[in-house]
Amino acid sequence: MSDSERELADRLFSENKTHAPFRPIRDSLRPATMEAGYHVQDLLNARYSEDGRGSIAGYKVGLTSEKIRELCGVHEPIAGAIFQSIVHRSPANLKLADFMHLGIEFELAVEIAKDVPADAPPRDAESVRDYVAACLPAFELIEDRNADYGDLDALSIMVDNSWCGGIVLGQAEGDWRALDFKTNPVAMYLNDEFVENGVTGDAMGHPFESVAWLAGLLAGQGKQLRAGMVVMTGSTLATRFPQAGEEYRYEVEGLGSVSAASA
Repeated sequence: MSDSERELADRLFSENKTHAPFRPIRDSLRPATMEAGYHVQDLLNARYSEDGRGSIAGYKVGLTSEKIRELCGVHEPIAGAIFQSIVHRSPANLKLADFMHLGIEFELAVEIAKDVPADAPPRDAESVRDYVAACLPAFELIEDRNADYGDLDALSIMVDNSWCGGIVLGQAEGDWRALDFKTNPVAMYLNDEFVENGVTGDAMGHPFESVAWLAGLLAGQGKQLRAGMVVMTGSTLATRFPQAGEEYRYEVEGLGSVSAASA
């Protein structure tokens, strides 16, 4: 790791601790490549772990929509770590005061059944199936630090641990093996009123494609997905920003639902 990578990781850690607004990295510390950016993310996450967030429980995959990737000027998704201390179970009660600016994304979480070999990770959705223990409806909690969405880039988000502020997991219900995740229906409700629907394939065409992409990324970094880890596979619907007194519920047909109330 270079001195500039360490300096940027220290700056990001301080900005998050002091609740400084998010700023895209456009100065001399900006990493030249995504690979160098992941070095910064690793250093930042090591600081978080030492500061009390604990061990890594899994990973998130973001920018799973091609349109969003084009907007951010990249050709692939981004990843971030999920810490054990910020894994919540449904029904969850979220305190808005714990976040600078909370966003909720609507996802399928995949629990890994066995260690994924770093030397031969799965390459596509079909080969991922051998490594899946369970699939659960889930929320990703986005901490965007009041970012200006008109002035963003993927690398700046990624080095900031891809804005992962936690996850909420539903229960493992139904038989995921019987479902076609390219077309499986999902629906979102706000205070028990229907808002929007979609399909699980709206994230990467198939949520297992996110897992395959992540396994390859980690292998290139000398890491691997391990048994018991959770992968957040990308949002099927647009991000929502909850207000006090609101309750969101996200249903994945055949797998049940996940819910969270904010105060």
